[in-house]
Amino acid sequence: MKRLQGDLGIPIFRKRGRGLALTEAGEIALSYARRILVLNDELLDTTQGANVAGHIRVGCPQDFALILPSALSHFALLYPHMQIELHIEGNTALVDAVDKARIDLAVVIGHEDHANAQTVGQLNLVWIAAATFSPPHERPLPLAVMGPQCIFRRRALQHLEAANIPSRIAANSPSLNGLSAALLGGLGVTARTALNLPEGLVSAESLHSLPPLGSLAVTLHRHARSDGVAADRMASVLVKALDLILQSKPKTKAVARLRNGVVDRIRKT
Repeated sequence: MKRLQGDLGIPIFRKRGRGLALTEAGEIALSYARRILVLNDELLDTTQGANVAGHIRVGCPQDFALILPSALSHFALLYPHMQIELHIEGNTALVDAVDKARIDLAVVIGHEDHANAQTVGQLNLVWIAAATFSPPHERPLPLAVMGPQCIFRRRALQHLEAANIPSRIAANSPSLNGLSAALLGGLGVTARTALNLPEGLVSAESLHSLPPLGSLAVTLHRHARSDGVAADRMASVLVKALDLILQSKPKTKAVARLRNGVVDRIRKT
């Protein structure tokens, strides 16, 4: 530390009681030191990774599929000889695949109570519908949903039931593209994340005065036998990519609420 302070020509420590504290210059030096360590780690990863070969299987739900290009590009730069197998599936299916060692690690929405789950952050849920959609008067609320195991579907039904709002399944699709088509066709509303909404759809936490859905945990699941530097680095790359998305808090595309009383009438049916 004395040598560094001498090289810089300015004090980087000051007395604080019986100890020392960083000066403003010391804080700056610390930030540079941390960046140097990160660069050092990346250099080691890149040079050592060039000799790592093998096969890694990664899973991701459709909602987060768009994080994969940047994450995979970074991983391929570090480990150019690794073969990557990708699985885009539902959250429950991904957890099951990790448990049965069909894949090595997976990003999952929900399932934070699972034994090997590492919580990465929270994802806000919203109601989504076509911009032209209007809830029916004095009839059950039509829903467009994915399969019975879908965590978004379960959350929507739970909150509607708690708010005494009757509903019915108007459209069902195993894929996110099919779900978007049903919504754009005006078949109903759905509960999901506001990430990557197609044009023509709007979203809000209380769209059409529906009850807020809260948030779900985003978790990383990894099989116990999926060890090694490549699996460690893939997990790290995925977590960093998720951090960027979760911190960005995508803006919802909201529309004006319907006239007062529409949802009240739905509740009474």
